[in-house]
Amino acid sequence: MSVVPVVPARTELTLVVLSPTDPMSRGQLRRMAQLARDDGFTVRWQDARGGRGSLARTLRELAPLLRSAERVIVGDPFSRYVQLLLTLFAPKHLTVVDDGTATMEYAAQLARGERLVRWHRRGSRGARELVLAPVTAAARRKLAPNRRRTVEIFTSLPVEPPPGTTVTANTFAWTRSRFGPPRITKGADLVGTSLVETGVVDADRYALAVAELARTHGATRYFAHRRESTEKLHRIAVETGLEIVRPDLPLELIARRGPIGRTVVSFPSTVVHTLPLALVGTGVKVAVCEIAPEWLKENTSPRAQGFLAGVTGTAAHEVDRLTAQSTQRLEFG
Repeated sequence: MSVVPVVPARTELTLVVLSPTDPMSRGQLRRMAQLARDDGFTVRWQDARGGRGSLARTLRELAPLLRSAERVIVGDPFSRYVQLLLTLFAPKHLTVVDDGTATMEYAAQLARGERLVRWHRRGSRGARELVLAPVTAAARRKLAPNRRRTVEIFTSLPVEPPPGTTVTANTFAWTRSRFGPPRITKGADLVGTSLVETGVVDADRYALAVAELARTHGATRYFAHRRESTEKLHRIAVETGLEIVRPDLPLELIARRGPIGRTVVSFPSTVVHTLPLALVGTGVKVAVCEIAPEWLKENTSPRAQGFLAGVTGTAAHEVDRLTAQSTQRLEFG
């Protein structure tokens, strides 16, 4: 999902949504856009991925707004559409706002001077990557601070500020003031992940791990990631009896509205950083289950393995860490 808020000089904040194509992401963004409108913000919905001519039309429509903007706030520095916009219109002040794994990788790659590439992507470059390489290289320069541009990272994640950047902590104060406190149920909830869809984790082993976690913790609901496939979710429902919930808002807002389980169990994901902040003071416990090496697909890169371990290892002190051996006693193979 790509959201590009822009702040033209001496005017109010304008939120520009570069709409994705998958229905779940579009649905969540439409709900979030309405929340922003309810709070008095201007929202522009741009179907930049809508087919032939849509990107050119988007660039033409946004050009006046971006040229006059003193500050641009981006939600995904790895988005090709965001990168293309930044190569054409370089703001004086740039803020990256995100609580996903993309922010952790962006900060690390910026500090090391590396090209911007998502953590789960393999090392080899395909034809598309080679064609877009000039855009990525130019965007990396525009996403880095210099004498004429400041760069800020606004996030709840534990990132080290790259040289010349500032990091501002997202404490989820707005979320806590806007929603809740939630009703707490006696059972547990599981949080799904798209690691199977991104080609990192084996589908069979993931399904077995979900089943064992559900039995161990007495879970009754499975909050699906927006990128999880319908086929995989159907299999989980049939094999485990879990109620599959496709949230229409980000999980942090869903949890604050409630009801939510007394324990929330997640695989390595940034929710192990964000949920403790959103649910502070409610008594809800958050636990993270590590990914066992045998769950990974054979072609999973060492970089991806290390990144997943880092997400688990840097989780908040309030988060319980569950080893794969302690949470599943199934014989894989």
